[in-house]
Amino acid sequence: MVLSPHFDDAALSVAGYLGRTAGPTAVVTVHGGAPAADRISWWDAGCGFATPEEAYRERLAEDARACALLGAEQVTLPNPDSPYREGGDLAGLADFLTALPPQTRVLVPLGTNQPDHTAVRDQALAALAGRPGPAPYVYADLPYTGGVRKWGTDAAVERLAGSDKYGGAYRDLSATYELRVAHDIRLDEREWAAKRAAVLSYASQLAPVAVGHGPFLRRPGPLQAELIWEAVPATLDNGEGNRHAGQPPHIGVG
Repeated sequence: MVLSPHFDDAALSVAGYLGRTAGPTAVVTVHGGAPAADRISWWDAGCGFATPEEAYRERLAEDARACALLGAEQVTLPNPDSPYREGGDLAGLADFLTALPPQTRVLVPLGTNQPDHTAVRDQALAALAGRPGPAPYVYADLPYTGGVRKWGTDAAVERLAGSDKYGGAYRDLSATYELRVAHDIRLDEREWAAKRAAVLSYASQLAPVAVGHGPFLRRPGPLQAELIWEAVPATLDNGEGNRHAGQPPHIGVG
């Protein structure tokens, strides 16, 4: 079960992983609720919408198409997109997670340079703390994390751990969790074609995402490698986090 902060984050970040996963899967969009505001947000206006309602209807339909391509159930929580909400705890998230069957594997975003993603990560991990079953997975949110140098190579984790620009979320999480690489996925041509099709389902957002991240659909590019860690709570024995797992300390690279 993938926690997607917004419509599109799961497809951008873990479409390849979902394609390799056997059994039922679900994409849960945390900011998946209808906006109550009567004034359109800067983001939705930049996507060409005239009203918040129009933007929400289109995003929901886009997400349904993408989830169908990914073979995942579409689930939404009642929080509107962040420009339309006042902050605070994310409605429905903790209750949803605590009601899951204990064998459910939950994927949460790393939170690289995106406050909404960080809020989802922190509130989800708090709700999952002490829960029986498999440890949560943490996925590199793309294209944000994919901007680090050497992304898609064996050096990606080392570069991320030492990056001033992209590594803050990774280092913050490493202070309380041992992050063990569970899946290091380099998409082949077939997998990339499937992922690209899912991402293109979110047509209304592609242009503004490209403004911030450049030609993120290029090949090779930031979406063609996916990293997922298992997040194991640090103990007295592994309290220094990833340095005990062979990961480097902060070395200040880009």
